[in-house]
Amino acid sequence: MAEARIDKWLWSVRIFKTRTVAAEACKKGRIQINGVQCKPSKTVKEGDTVSVRKAPVTYTFKVLQAIENRVGAKLVPQMMENITPQDQYDLLEMNRIGGFVKRAAGLGRPTKKDRRDMEDFLSDTPSGLPDEFDFDE
Repeated sequence: MAEARIDKWLWSVRIFKTRTVAAEACKKGRIQINGVQCKPSKTVKEGDTVSVRKAPVTYTFKVLQAIENRVGAKLVPQMMENITPQDQYDLLEMNRIGGFVKRAAGLGRPTKKDRRDMEDFLSDTPSGLPDEFDFDE
């Protein structure tokens, strides 16, 4: 029975773009083989279940063939079977639709437009109304 290193297998079936990224995911505990966290040197064989956590989704694959050489995208379905539950894809879709409510950290200071929008939102009177419609009195 053929065996392959998990980091090489993840790279060869195009789950990760580079082998280095696959190895780092293993080191960070984002990869599991049959429910057990693994190191990059752990071997995978036919019939194993590999779980890959890419936030916010955990993808699950069944190994059909253990390979260490990268194959074309058309051959990937012969090497693995995607058995990710539908609820994970629903979670991914909800995350795409939801968008960001808050400003992401590190994007810098708000622009003038952002500041005006925040002031309009936080002010008591809606902008664009004449002063005679002052609601404070």
